[in-house]
Amino acid sequence: MAKKTKTANLSIEEKLEQALIVPGYEPYKIPDNWCWTQWKMCGEFVAGSAFKEKYQGIPDLEIPFYKVGSLKYADNNGLLYDSDNTIDEDIRGILKAKLIPSYSVLFAKIGEAIRLNRRALNYKPCCIDNNLMAFIADNNCYFKYVLYWSMTVDFYTYTNATTVPAIRKTDLESIPFPVAPLAEQQRIVERIESLFSKLDEAKEKAQEVINSFETRKAAILHKAFSGELTAKWREENGVGIESWENRSINDICHSLKYGTSKKSKTQGSVIVIRMGNLQQGEIDWSDLAYTDDKEDIEKYRLYPGDVLFNRTNSAVLVGKTSIYRGEFPAIYAGYLIKLDYKHDEIIGDYLNYALNTPAAKEYCNNVKTDGVNQSNINAKKIGAFVIPVASINEQQVIVEIISSLLKKENESKQAAEVVIDQIYTMKKAILARAFRGELGTNDPKEESAVELLKQILTGE
Repeated sequence: MAKKTKTANLSIEEKLEQALIVPGYEPYKIPDNWCWTQWKMCGEFVAGSAFKEKYQGIPDLEIPFYKVGSLKYADNNGLLYDSDNTIDEDIRGILKAKLIPSYSVLFAKIGEAIRLNRRALNYKPCCIDNNLMAFIADNNCYFKYVLYWSMTVDFYTYTNATTVPAIRKTDLESIPFPVAPLAEQQRIVERIESLFSKLDEAKEKAQEVINSFETRKAAILHKAFSGELTAKWREENGVGIESWENRSINDICHSLKYGTSKKSKTQGSVIVIRMGNLQQGEIDWSDLAYTDDKEDIEKYRLYPGDVLFNRTNSAVLVGKTSIYRGEFPAIYAGYLIKLDYKHDEIIGDYLNYALNTPAAKEYCNNVKTDGVNQSNINAKKIGAFVIPVASINEQQVIVEIISSLLKKENESKQAAEVVIDQIYTMKKAILARAFRGELGTNDPKEESAVELLKQILTGE
């Protein structure tokens, strides 16, 4: 690809002198038969185009039109397969959108999306919106080599200091770029993809453990409240399943109390637990609000074992239930209901688990009242929910078994999350080594990359 520069009248030696990074200013050491240049020397940067809303949302035309959100649909090889928005040549003419050649490197150039450092390749000619930028690699630079190298660069460090982060093309153009001989570029890519393939297999297995956690948890809770988990205990203790009773929340609670409606503060002496703090049946002690209101502290004070029900939230999250264990002094906000249960008839953990079962979630979904952006389940509706109640002794056994099983499942999930974090770190390390010539692929006898750079500069 011929490059338009202001150096057309210079000799190739003069062009080369300008293109090479000045000795002593290289970011790191590379093999002797590689060379450093500026990124702009190896291709062309192209900005995106305005994408009018009336042309969006058409999925079956011939030209993909990618937006920032499209980048998350890249596969393990970096190829982008998002067909939510497509246009034809007539629309492209109206929009005056530049057609980006296949296998260009696409990335965000405006907004917090830059921080995600996502990269992708378009597998067919496409257009991009004005929040994206493309880099079209020169024919003498392997596009996948450019893609993987770009993943070693944190573009967010090149954003300007305005309210909305943005990257200027001129800042990207001057980034030092390590040019390897073309055959070496291809070997590096093959080596990276071979190593990544093995890591991706491990990642998929770890992700399966994480993704199936909720299913495994639901199965444990279903078995618990159908009596299956304690069948052996009942046999050993001469207790029949008929000892269980179906009882409503109203029947096992003295009252269902709404929380404070007063506005909380960013600082204070007592925490105000809000709907976002109810997570996975426990209290999440991050993103906290506070109060110093003495009347509220007295009226809405929580005690260890108190069970909180989230009465107002999104349609998916309404009905979350968690137990307060007394870690910090706290009261609860108005979007929550405290279930003031009868301690001599039901155990707090048992009630908490019962309200996190698939049956409870299905009930909440059926009785919720949907409004604009939020759903609601009032005290009357949650009070009518019926749960199977065992004896106090069996409840205690059930709680112990559930706790033990969920602890193991959580440990498996956390171990899988650690594996995924390690894989991410390992991939970064592989990329860092790759572009230092440390993957064992370089052949020092190959012609120097300086000759390749000359071809790029002359447009050969």
